[in-house]
Amino acid sequence: MQSSYDLLCALQNMGYPKTNRDPLWWPKSCTFEVIIGAILTQQTKWEKVEASLANLKEAGLMSLEALSKAESGQISTLIKPSGFYNTKAQRLQQLCQNILHDFHTFEKFQNEVSREWLLEQKGIGMESADSILCYGCGREVFVVDSYTARLLNALGYSFENYMQIQAWMQEGIEANFDKITQMFGKALTRHTLYARFHGMIVEFAKEHIRGQNVNTEILKKYIEG
Repeated sequence: MQSSYDLLCALQNMGYPKTNRDPLWWPKSCTFEVIIGAILTQQTKWEKVEASLANLKEAGLMSLEALSKAESGQISTLIKPSGFYNTKAQRLQQLCQNILHDFHTFEKFQNEVSREWLLEQKGIGMESADSILCYGCGREVFVVDSYTARLLNALGYSFENYMQIQAWMQEGIEANFDKITQMFGKALTRHTLYARFHGMIVEFAKEHIRGQNVNTEILKKYIEG
């Protein structure tokens, strides 16, 4: 494997992403729901996040204004399936209040928020910030998660930190952008490619990573052609 382009091609040829829930892979992309999901999905499975999101919807709390004014105890109860519910409720409510204070509307937040602003918020690290930027705000950012790091390490690539992995992943896309759009058979934005590439890796990892074991044999066959 010479670059992230080879990994993308292999995953594409293997049929990833297999879910068609959203053009950008993350459900309800470019909506406020992504911001909630990015907080709730920390240290838990997405299926549990979906249960929490359903509870918030039923309670009419799927908006900046509603969450910022709700009782924290009510939020905690509704998001209990996601785990760490008291901490997540506090951080989610504070984030909503800060968005309203600094940006006034979700639409303005989408257009103007910076990575630096997000990283200043309690409970938001680099992966959560980039998830919000990519899937919530439509920015050209590749999301690096633990699956990405473990998969690359299993393929013989090691990096010192998050930013190095992100740079390597994005460089492979940038250098081969024209070939990639030809491969997909249609014009795609870099944002869409980054979003779907991340989704491909997550789906592959969920099928082929078990505990400390990362099964890359089938993937290597596609990479080697």
